[in-house]
Amino acid sequence: MKLRIRRYRWSDLDTILALHQICLAEVGLVPGDGVYYDDDFPRIQELYLACGGDFLVGEVDSRVVSMGGLKPVDTRTAEVCRLRVHPHYQRRGFGAAMLSALECRAVELGFHNLCGDTTLNQGAALALYQRQGWRETSRREVGGLTVIYGEKRLVSATI
Repeated sequence: MKLRIRRYRWSDLDTILALHQICLAEVGLVPGDGVYYDDDFPRIQELYLACGGDFLVGEVDSRVVSMGGLKPVDTRTAEVCRLRVHPHYQRRGFGAAMLSALECRAVELGFHNLCGDTTLNQGAALALYQRQGWRETSRREVGGLTVIYGEKRLVSATI
């Protein structure tokens, strides 16, 4: 089973919104809980693509099974957002592949740092970020959840 990562297309909107909701429900979270929201999905072109970031989807046999976005924070830093893998496709390295693709894309776009967050009850996500060299910067209680904030300094390839 091979994951093919490509750029988001407008026709992906309903699929990625459903993927987002499935993945949150799998760990007991819902949009609007104070941490997670979904109002950026209809605005991916504006909030991710048009302002110098990107949004990627991963497909297996033409079915979207993963996604992740890069939202510019400033000229040096982008936030990793919406990193999701459908529960039926987890534990196959697709989250790591998507995070690596986002990190490579961030370097291509000229970013030097990444930031992001997840919740304490998302153990697989926390382990993934740790394996990929992210470091925790802070924790905060939001809506009854412990949100873990992290960052990673990117290394650009120089010739």
